[in-house]
Amino acid sequence: MQKFQDYLVEDKNTHLEHLEDEIINNGSKGAKTAIEFLKSIKQMLQGGSGGSTVSVKWDGAPAVFCGINPENEKFFVGTKSIFNKTPKINYTNADISRNHGGALADKLRECLKYLPSLGISGILQGDLLFASGDKKTANVAGKKSIIFTPNTITYAVPVVSSGFLGLGRNIYKEVNSAKIGIIFHTSYSGKTMATIKAGFGASVKGLKKNKNVFFDDATYKRADGAAFSPAEEKAFDNIIKMAEGSAYKAGAFVDKLKKDTGPLSLGIQLKTFFNVYIRQGTAIANTSKLANNFEVYFRGRIKKEIDSKKTPAAKQKYEEILEAGMKILRANRDGLYFAIATYITFQSAKAVLLRRLNTIQSIGSFLRTSNGYKVTNPEGYVAIKKGGAVKLVDRLEFSKANFNMAKDWVKG
Repeated sequence: MQKFQDYLVEDKNTHLEHLEDEIINNGSKGAKTAIEFLKSIKQMLQGGSGGSTVSVKWDGAPAVFCGINPENEKFFVGTKSIFNKTPKINYTNADISRNHGGALADKLRECLKYLPSLGISGILQGDLLFASGDKKTANVAGKKSIIFTPNTITYAVPVVSSGFLGLGRNIYKEVNSAKIGIIFHTSYSGKTMATIKAGFGASVKGLKKNKNVFFDDATYKRADGAAFSPAEEKAFDNIIKMAEGSAYKAGAFVDKLKKDTGPLSLGIQLKTFFNVYIRQGTAIANTSKLANNFEVYFRGRIKKEIDSKKTPAAKQKYEEILEAGMKILRANRDGLYFAIATYITFQSAKAVLLRRLNTIQSIGSFLRTSNGYKVTNPEGYVAIKKGGAVKLVDRLEFSKANFNMAKDWVKG
């Protein structure tokens, strides 16, 4: 993946945003959407339908596209470059050598060798977990395990002589025998490669099992341990009520933010402001302090732009942007306060859901440190409802690590 890469190719599907960003992206309507997602995921965890499907975001790399080209009925593999103006679609090893290089080309050759055996009839996108040479054996959390680190997270499968791991599967046996591992999360359909459309989610029920390929779809497999206790449910419902109240009071202000989408607009800068905290590993809390700090941040950001310009006319343009932005902030101090309060409350509700979702894992996830392996949670989840989707991620834990980590496989 890229730095906490979008789960789907953006120009072929809706760009996935973090749940808490919905109030900035889409104003009061976005806030309502986020609340609906939160409520429906809780219902799902409690055993009801809720209307939401949740997919696990596996930290695989690279993103691999494979299946049958509808234009010529040939099997292909590729990366997101299949959507380039000049598409890089690989039917043969020669195509891969021409279009790619380095470790990426090696991984694609293995995909081309093994994935046709699955009998994929359409087009799927998945995240590669391992290929030849990626699996190792290590002692993790006191257990001898097969490990692989496709991106930031190290996955560990304990060595067992018999029995099942995960949800009714002998994961160790499957991973141990496999040449490559991949998790499919998106399906595509259409009559031409240029016009194919992505659908959230992917099912592997119709694929043929093969010992050379460990595969699964990303759908969250609910188990009894994920349900809320009565006390947890009451606390969660109270958080939702707080979010509904603050979102109502922020409505007029966040709807103003939605109207201006320029790179120096208040909405874009508010998201950037929050990302600074995330990169630094600083919790987003204390609403009043954040509101004051954002005004300082916004003024400084635009003044930096003004100072970089040489001509009076160019400076004036950004001086007008600064004045317009500060005028909105001065007139909407309460609106900004409640917008930030809603953002924080959404994060709190999301954290509750993540704790429950994280109780069910089929493969252990760890971060490698100088002192060994530290237990970590999955990269995150994608919630899908009525054709829309949002990301659920512990951004302080995962996004900071991914912002700062280089990816060896990217070359080529």
